[in-house]
Amino acid sequence: MNILKFCRLQIILIGLIALSLPAFAQVNYTMAPGAELKISGTSSLHDWDMVSNTASGKAEFVLEGGKLSDVKMATIEMPAESIKSGKSAMDKNAYAALKTKDHKQVKFALKSFVQKGNGYEAVGDFTISGVTKTVSLPVTFSKTGDKINFKGSHPFKLTDFNIDPPTALFGTVKTGNEVSIHFNVTFQPTK
Repeated sequence: MNILKFCRLQIILIGLIALSLPAFAQVNYTMAPGAELKISGTSSLHDWDMVSNTASGKAEFVLEGGKLSDVKMATIEMPAESIKSGKSAMDKNAYAALKTKDHKQVKFALKSFVQKGNGYEAVGDFTISGVTKTVSLPVTFSKTGDKINFKGSHPFKLTDFNIDPPTALFGTVKTGNEVSIHFNVTFQPTK
């Protein structure tokens, strides 16, 4: 009889311990349609934006109690020639500067994701025009249902990636060296 009581007590204790542990789930995600990646800059004539709505990506998120607790892996790729200004001459100059014939993709590969104050910091390898640099991006994220959205921006110099700022009209219009990339991307569970 004592053995039965002891076994029951063990089963109850194991059950209570299992219920008290937080529920962790590592889930694979892919980028949802509608991602927006925008590059903003200046020139001697006017400010400009180039936008791409064509990007792909994948990520592994760790969810704890339905909330994002960690990002194990994330990659985003965008065809370099999907970036459009709405002006074909400007696009052509940008593609030449980005050397898109040789370097078809703009890429970001996450190395770490940590909380910083009220936001987060994503550190990763950013590849443009065949040059890779490690960058630190301040990001915010939100979770709606099973979708996770990330927003942020990062300023950088074109010359950091061996890109000569484009010129037009025989050099009379010059693009500024400093630009910013803005991103608004949503990931959904892989099906």
